[in-house]
Amino acid sequence: MPEGDAVWRTARRLHTELAGQVLQGSDLRVPQLATRDLSGRRTVEVVPRGKHLLHRLEGGLTLHSHLRMDGSWRVQGVGARYAAGRRHTTRALLWTTQRVAIGDRLGMLDLVRTQDEEQVVGHLGPDLLDPGFEVTQAVSNLLEQPGVPVAEALLDQRNLAGIGTIWASEPLFLHRINPWRPVGAVGAEALTELLSTTRSVMVQSCRTGRTATTGRSGVGEETWVFGRRGMPCHRCGARVDQGSVGRAPQERVFSYCPGCQGGPEQA
Repeated sequence: MPEGDAVWRTARRLHTELAGQVLQGSDLRVPQLATRDLSGRRTVEVVPRGKHLLHRLEGGLTLHSHLRMDGSWRVQGVGARYAAGRRHTTRALLWTTQRVAIGDRLGMLDLVRTQDEEQVVGHLGPDLLDPGFEVTQAVSNLLEQPGVPVAEALLDQRNLAGIGTIWASEPLFLHRINPWRPVGAVGAEALTELLSTTRSVMVQSCRTGRTATTGRSGVGEETWVFGRRGMPCHRCGARVDQGSVGRAPQERVFSYCPGCQGGPEQA
């Protein structure tokens, strides 16, 4: 699932291409929106909110989307809409005189009044990539359930928005925190430091367009633990492993180093 940094880059791309431009047409391929026509409306802005995208239009409307596991938005020359329109995975087409935005395999697509955006994103905690990110509020949210494993708490978008398995795995490793350790045992000070690191590496990813935390290049070298199951830890040499938290269907898998962080039996 694309995480907050990837969604941020998607929003920036859509905003750069469409902001200030009038839509010449739209094709929204979900049942509840099939008859809605957005033509004639100018794009005001496209902004991210955690893993959600808010495409604000003139007239006080917002097209809300979520990429879920496989979704994407891309912008191409307007002629590309004809080929995209023939694909069964296309969920949205928005076009101007020059460009077309193609929403493919979108997990969610809603149209709400801009003043009512809280209906679709109001459940989210503070957004790590928001310039006004409130770390104190995020830490307070995490500590509301002190017995929850810290990895599970970080992945709960109601606590703070934007973290997925990459940005849970890498900062926990960097701070040598056992992913199964209860949030309450980690404590407010360590959580504050952890979120500071998380925000820093996510901002770096936004700037570079790459998920790289080690400063190294090469296959299997760019991250500390994510995507490196069975490979030696860069720090201690132990074999990187994967674990899970939560219950199905919300169960999530993440990466960790048993040598540096310990496993569930040491939490």
